[in-house]
Amino acid sequence: MPLALLALAIGAFGIGTTEFVIMGLLPQVAADYQVSIPTAGYLVSGYAIGVVLGAPLMTALGTRVSRKRMLMLLMGLFIAGNLLSAMAPVFGLMLTGRVVASLAHGAFFGIGAIVAADLVAPEKKAGAIAMMFTGLTVANVVGVPAGTFLGQAADWRTTFFAVAALGVLGLLGVAKLIPEQRRAEGTRLSQELAAFRNVQVLLAMAMTVLGFGGVFAAITYITPMMTEAAGFAESSVTWLLVLFGLGMVAGNLIGGRFADRRLMPMLYVSLSALALTLVAFTFTADNKIAAAVTIVLVGAFGFATVPPLQKRVLDQAAAAPTLASAMNIGAFNLGNAIAAWLGGMVIAAGLGITAPNWVGALLAAAALGLAVLSSALERDQTRRSEQAAAVTVSTLAPEQAAVPAGRS
Repeated sequence: MPLALLALAIGAFGIGTTEFVIMGLLPQVAADYQVSIPTAGYLVSGYAIGVVLGAPLMTALGTRVSRKRMLMLLMGLFIAGNLLSAMAPVFGLMLTGRVVASLAHGAFFGIGAIVAADLVAPEKKAGAIAMMFTGLTVANVVGVPAGTFLGQAADWRTTFFAVAALGVLGLLGVAKLIPEQRRAEGTRLSQELAAFRNVQVLLAMAMTVLGFGGVFAAITYITPMMTEAAGFAESSVTWLLVLFGLGMVAGNLIGGRFADRRLMPMLYVSLSALALTLVAFTFTADNKIAAAVTIVLVGAFGFATVPPLQKRVLDQAAAAPTLASAMNIGAFNLGNAIAAWLGGMVIAAGLGITAPNWVGALLAAAALGLAVLSSALERDQTRRSEQAAAVTVSTLAPEQAAVPAGRS
């Protein structure tokens, strides 16, 4: 794999850290600004909304510049947002900083996935995408726990200064290691939007929303689930999330490896295993050892879907993939938000603290159903094309046979 992928992974590491570290720092932030925990929670939802809106907006703006330059501009935006968060004197400015940083998220991963795929041979594209996303998964193993510890040992502002420094490192890496890529001639926003007329692109994005939503239906409520059902101390949740992150790293690399060989079968296996694991989590959640093992499996099977889903979008929108790729990153975050809302609803309805696992299992099963539908439609389209080609050949054959010898 090219060294240039390291630059993309560093940027992904910083983005992953800033996205998730806020969850461990909410009490400190709320106390500093003298707001309630639910109000401080807007820093999480505001970031997710910014990702969904920023993906198409920043990608549309980026159609006029080279991908390398756009990645550098996005890293600059990420640095500015985190610095604003670190220095914000009032909560409103802190929230603004979070939104500014989030605007870079979707476009960076979307454009970065295309750049990563272009750096390698066609049979290694999913593996290259997985290498970039490794930065995001490692952030959950190293960056988020380290950032949480730093924020608790010093103060939460120090964490965001450190994340901004990661952004500077990512920016320098992109500038130094990513080769210059000319903007594709004739590529316009209208061409990028045309990709969304392809039903396969829409199905792939729907699979992303539902499949990855299945993961976050459970993980969003991991703290109350593990403390109330499994009996873990609240301080143990940090290392449980590290286990989840380790599963993410392994699943991401495995998903990338096998998606380059047989993409759709990889999706069938990972989504089926994810649904079954989430069903099992309902029953293993009251046992410490079984719960810890299940958390690793949820991370592994959940992130095994990421490289094949991202590559599926790139393949189906090959003529103009930039906007579709970025929008699929937004789809991951949309799935997170919807799943967290549904999980909260079933808890509020009195179905129990483990009920979100059933929600996650149903979402993953629905994603599997869409994957089967997508393959069926693709086979039908291939069959129709072959039949049309056969009719064309059979029609032309008599005409060619009727042409007198020596004439054309």
